[in-house]
Amino acid sequence: MTYFPLLEKDTAPENSVEWLEKAEANFGMIPNVEKVMALSPQLLAGYTFMWDGFNTSTLDEQERQVVYMTANYENECDYCVPWHTILAEQSGLSKEDVTALRGGGTLSNPKHDALSIFTRCLIANRGKASQIQLQDFFDIGYTDQQALEVILALSIKLISNYTNSIAGTPLDKEVQHKRWEKPLVREKAE
Repeated sequence: MTYFPLLEKDTAPENSVEWLEKAEANFGMIPNVEKVMALSPQLLAGYTFMWDGFNTSTLDEQERQVVYMTANYENECDYCVPWHTILAEQSGLSKEDVTALRGGGTLSNPKHDALSIFTRCLIANRGKASQIQLQDFFDIGYTDQQALEVILALSIKLISNYTNSIAGTPLDKEVQHKRWEKPLVREKAE
């Protein structure tokens, strides 16, 4: 079995330390996913840089959490869903919408729901969206720039979701109360 250590600032490669410090400044602690990523300074730097860039995108805080939570759900990231549950709650998303995101459901805000559907479409179709799917996204009020910003967010989630998948990143104590497992979906009998 492969072992991925949780590196601290004093045990991480020198080129990872500044990125761990940035994570600590952002979260008040260093989340375990960043401790795992620290083994590859390039991965941690790229992840942090893209995270910061997405935070300055034209999508607002709630919309960013809709994209993140949708990706976490679709990628079955039991590490990221608890963290983004808290971030989604802090963004002001309703309890019902946070619950819907944790369960792959429909959101009460039609524009947020369309954003989640577009995100899910890109994941399910490996980045391909039909002209109809794109038009639905644009018709609800999103722009071509925002379509590209969803791709940025999916790149960020690919890094964290895949890292957590192969590393089995342990959940931080700060989010234990939001623990998550993807709900089982019953297959329709044929």
